[in-house]
Amino acid sequence: MALEQSIVSGSLNPAAVKVLRNTYTLLSLTLVFSAAMCAVAMAVNAPYMGLWMLIPYIGCLWMVEKNKNSTAGLFWVFALTGWMGFTLGPIINFYLSTSGPQLILTALGGTALIFFACSSYVLVTKKELSFMGGFLMTGMIIAFIAAIANVFLQIQGLSLVLSCIFLLIASGVIMWQTSAIIHGGERNYISATVTLYLMLYNIFVSLLHLIGMRDD
Repeated sequence: MALEQSIVSGSLNPAAVKVLRNTYTLLSLTLVFSAAMCAVAMAVNAPYMGLWMLIPYIGCLWMVEKNKNSTAGLFWVFALTGWMGFTLGPIINFYLSTSGPQLILTALGGTALIFFACSSYVLVTKKELSFMGGFLMTGMIIAFIAAIANVFLQIQGLSLVLSCIFLLIASGVIMWQTSAIIHGGERNYISATVTLYLMLYNIFVSLLHLIGMRDD
């Protein structure tokens, strides 16, 4: 795995290596669990939940933050990522029925490529990117609010722009979070895992939207 090779061959301090390894291990497990929950949602033909999905999402996210320094935090990480995977089921079913599996595979490949490119860049160059934190968080909040508003406005052009913005911001957050780990700004692998997972989720959904619109 390219990321592991970068960690081993690099000159990172032991604490950073430990956090990275724990983060990538937990992230891998949550992605597998999320995919399983997505498959369950697809199998039972679960309906698209729209904004209602935010209620369990916010609740689980709050519990993760509250318990991130204890083993209970692991339970809530899987609760959060399992729920997010379940909400993907109806979305993937829609694109499978309208565009076929090629779109899904392309979005998955693009998500993996973006993640490895962003993470590897920071691990190899060891860039210190803490200055990006405020800008990225502000941009994410604004884009999130705009996305909620567009659920009611239904402006297709705005939807396209927001997908591009989410894609760019999520890529930036992956680099920022990786930099925070290797430079000591993040020592909690539960928090790091959740951040990276949510960015992967945003990238995947944004790519689905963008590629789907292109095909249409």
